[in-house]
Formats: sequence, structure tokens, C-alpha cells
Amino acid sequence: MNTLHNKTIHDVIGVGFGPSNLALAIALEELAQSEGRILDSVFLEKQADYRWHGNTLVSQSEMQISFLKDLVSLRNPTSPYSFVNYLHRHGRLVDFINLGTFYPSRMEFNDYLCWVASHFDDQAHYGQEVLRIEPSENGDYLRVITRDRQGREQARHTYAVVVGSGGTPRIVEPFTSLKDDPRVFHHAHYLNRIQTLPCTRGVPTRIAVVGSGQSAAEAFIDLHDNYPAASVDMIVRGSALKPADDTPFVNDIFSPVYTDLVFDQPPQQRSKLLQEFHNTNYSVVDPQLIERIYGILYRQKVSKNYRQHVLCRQQIDAACATEQGIELILQDLTTGDRCQHRYDAVILATGYDRRSHRDLLAPVEQHLKQYEVDRHYRALTSPDLKAAVFLQGFCEASHGLSDTLLSVLPARSEEIGRALYALNASHHVEQSMPALASL
Repeated sequence: MNTLHNKTIHDVIGVGFGPSNLALAIALEELAQSEGRILDSVFLEKQADYRWHGNTLVSQSEMQISFLKDLVSLRNPTSPYSFVNYLHRHGRLVDFINLGTFYPSRMEFNDYLCWVASHFDDQAHYGQEVLRIEPSENGDYLRVITRDRQGREQARHTYAVVVGSGGTPRIVEPFTSLKDDPRVFHHAHYLNRIQTLPCTRGVPTRIAVVGSGQSAAEAFIDLHDNYPAASVDMIVRGSALKPADDTPFVNDIFSPVYTDLVFDQPPQQRSKLLQEFHNTNYSVVDPQLIERIYGILYRQKVSKNYRQHVLCRQQIDAACATEQGIELILQDLTTGDRCQHRYDAVILATGYDRRSHRDLLAPVEQHLKQYEVDRHYRALTSPDLKAAVFLQGFCEASHGLSDTLLSVLPARSEEIGRALYALNASHHVEQSMPALASL
């Protein structure tokens, strides 16, 4: 921590306290031992407490990557913040081993993240929504403007900001005009909003799930398993649900070494690499979940009780809100035929946009070079901005498909952590220069 003109200036402020900045908090703590000094770091989180995808943690939801790809193990397997140590501390290590799986439930992984976050309560400030990030007059530091849950605004100052604000639920056409209708909601709000529907009281309810990825499939399964009064149409634009490719050779693209390979390519080649492996992460479903859905549809044929449907090759041409429900016009992409469907609720499993950093950094944009970053995730800036901006989870185009996932968190957090320590060392040198010159 430094003071300048009676202002407290933090060494680093992390915007958001999801897995990315939580991994950074661990890295900074562990680097402090080798660096011989502790950086003054603060993390600002909009949520009132620690939750990771809290409204999507249905009971059957499982992780899609190994528990060994936790916040720290790939960088420091002896860290006390590993998933294995979490299991040990909670008396479940033997039980987890007996499960014979690499994939914990998301509910348990969320509990692991909450457990880790509890060790950093003195650095984390919850219920703090970051509104914008501004440069100081001389560009030496940044102002981070927040609003608390009572509507009060506050400015904090820092020499470096690490933006890890995550994705924003994507509302696709033609639903943008219906985004305020309570009967239409994004999957990000699934658990809260599903409780408002009649099917939770045993009242027959027609629900559309829009999307063809893992979230859509999990919502489909959860509605089938837990709400017998719900009739569900899963609306898919493609010809079929596609399986996620998580075979060993393909999984190599999520290793830290692959980040170097992608970054070292020219932009056109980077795009080709992203497109080549697009089906590892987007609009794909775990094969086991696809088999479950197919089994449900098959048993309906046997029982002749058709409650759930997967409607493939369907394009949603229009959506309209009426007193009787949400009316969708679907076009069959094979025949061109159109038909109208009416639903009591529509769940948009349509993914997330990665642009929240652009909104937060708009006051700094004149100093940035199209939000491009260097290899260590520091934004390229004009010389007049001496303060540093780092981006976590917004660098897929330059660093590869793993950028938005958990796989590279341990390596990325160390890279950013070392860059922050180097930045801190340079500040100490600059501040000591006048004293040295007077000797």
C-alpha cells in the first residue's frame, strides 16, 4: 500500500472474485514467500457472498474437467488450497476416492471454491458492484468506482487492476424485447426463476429450453427428473445434439503449453486454431448426458406418454408475449414449414458474452490498443498510462480456448502475479529516485 496526496493507493485491485481472481489471490500469497514482501491486494465482488454459478447448480450437474485442474494443483500440488486438501479437511477424501471419478459435482466444486474464498475474507469486499475504472490525471494510477447494496458510491485507487468480471448472459434475437418478461429468463437465473413456475406446485406447465449446449441439456434433465408437471421442448437449430470432444489428444489444447503455441501465431492462424477445436467447448454436450436424453425420449415412445421433446433443425423466427403465454414461430430448416408453439416459460441457454471488461474500462479506452494484451495478460497501452490493466477471461482470441475455463487458472495466476510483483518493484525504484539524487 502507498499513499499519494493523502490517497491510499493499493498495489492491485481485482474486479470480480470468481475462480480467476481467487486463483490470483492464492498465487499472490504464495509468491509473497519467495518475493519477501506482500502486495496490498483488494478484490471487489458484486455478489453479497461467494457463489459460483449459484443459480445453475442442479443436483445432477457434474464438472467437465478433472478435480486436479483446481485453482492451484497444476502449479503447486503441495498447496493447502488444493481440492485434495479440501476433501481431507472435510473428512471426505476416502469417500471421494471410493467414487472412482475425476469429476466432482459442480455443487461440491462450488463448496470447494467457497472454502478457499473464506481464507481471503480480509481482502475480499462483497456487495460491491464496480461501475467503472478511470485513469488518474497523470496516468500513474487508476480509480475504481463501486456502488454498494445501499447505493453508496466509493472510489478506490490502485496501481494495477485485474479485471475478472466474467461473462454476461446473452439474450439473443428475437427475445431482446422480452428480456423484462418474467416468463423469459436466461439459464444463469435457472434455480431462482424455476421456483416461480406453476410446475413446482404440480400444475401442468409447458416450457421451452432454447439452446444445444451443456446448460440446455442439464436444464432438460432437471425438469424431467424433478418436475413431473413440466412438458419440455428443447429447441435446437442444429441437426442433432453434438458430443463434447474430451479425448486425451484434444485435451492437450487446454494445457498451459498450448497457450504459448496459440499466442505465438499470427492472428489468422489463431482464428483457425480456435475454429478447429470449437466443438470442445461451445454448443456441445457430455456424451453421457446425450445418452440420458435419448433414453428419456425412447421410453416415451414405449409408454406413448410424450412429455419431452428435442426439436432439431428449428429456427426461432419470432417471439411474442401474450396473456396466454409466450408464442414462438418456429421454422423447420429442412422443409421451410412454419408453426406456432405456445409456452408458459422460455429458458434461454444461449451462452454468455465476454465484453463486461469493455464497459468497465470505457473511461480508459483511449489509452488501450483495442484491448489487446501481451503474453502475460497485461493490456497494451499508450505510454501516458503508467498504471497496469490485466484481463482474465477476455483473451480467448489471443490465448486460446482455455482462457474462459478453469484449466489454465494456476499458470495464468502465477504469470499475472509475477508481473504484478515486477510492477511493484519498479514503483519502489521510481519512488526512491528523488532521494537517491539528493545524496
